[in-house]
Amino acid sequence: MGEFELIRRFFAAAPCAQGGEGVALGIGDDCALLDVPSGEHLAVSTDTLVAGVHFPDPCDPFLLGQRALAVSTSDLAAMGATPLAFTLSLTLPAADEAWLQAFARGLNHMAQACALRLVGGDTTRGPLSLGMTVFGRVPRGSALTRAGAQPGELLCVGGSLGDAAGALPLVLGERVAAASIAKPLLARYWSPQPQLELGLLLRGKASAALDISDGLLGDCGHIAKASQVALHIDRTRLPLSEALLSLGGRQAAEQCALSGGDDYRLAFTLPERHLADVQAHWPDVAVIGRVAIGEGVHLYDEQGGELSLPERGYQHFGPSRD
Repeated sequence: MGEFELIRRFFAAAPCAQGGEGVALGIGDDCALLDVPSGEHLAVSTDTLVAGVHFPDPCDPFLLGQRALAVSTSDLAAMGATPLAFTLSLTLPAADEAWLQAFARGLNHMAQACALRLVGGDTTRGPLSLGMTVFGRVPRGSALTRAGAQPGELLCVGGSLGDAAGALPLVLGERVAAASIAKPLLARYWSPQPQLELGLLLRGKASAALDISDGLLGDCGHIAKASQVALHIDRTRLPLSEALLSLGGRQAAEQCALSGGDDYRLAFTLPERHLADVQAHWPDVAVIGRVAIGEGVHLYDEQGGELSLPERGYQHFGPSRD
């Protein structure tokens, strides 16, 4: 099966590739054409997912298709952008029809859930990797960015943290757990749900935001640096799921929440006057700390004593731990 036959059979014919609002020209030409209304910006984000680094290989291709698009779409949520379209660059060791069919189904499932249209991409032979570029639109002056947090504001997250990190040993087959524990954790790893509606809700309210992909401590450090403030996190206020607590106890759950990656929840700073309105529409939003004068991220215990920071989130080119 050639490259163009592969594209035609498994991707161009998918429901998510049939065009729609904002897509003037999709798959089949040298470029896609997107319509962006006057007064709006085009939000663009690119992610690369490599087998053995970002996901285990082998793995279920349906789940991989869902996950690959979800983690990229989470960047649109973090900017308060409305999803528009995406492209896929797919590097495959071989054109396995059963694998491609399952992957395309998972990809289409997430695309339709997020109202995204597949408008192009590329395929090539090589070690398995996925390149996703997502496009969204946001009114000028309304995009959420990492800069803008002000001392005195609240530091919030969009829901429970650490579940995907807790699931990783289960994904890798390093341990087992009862179904009542494993199922919700594995769902958070393989089917993260981009918090698109929360991102839209935060426009005009949140002063800074991002999605948590590489761990709470590390990602909050980006807000602190961009906003030139300090972020104070109260360890006792971390939202932890019952499944994560049951898996390994509170200390392990806190470590997952603070340093584990792949949460894809939004972390944001918020003037206190907006909290009631945001929680009325999104009850899972939790206040975990405050913005302060200073720099960096600081962690405190229940008595208000500052704690040493545990190891931060994953870095591809960080210092060796050997």
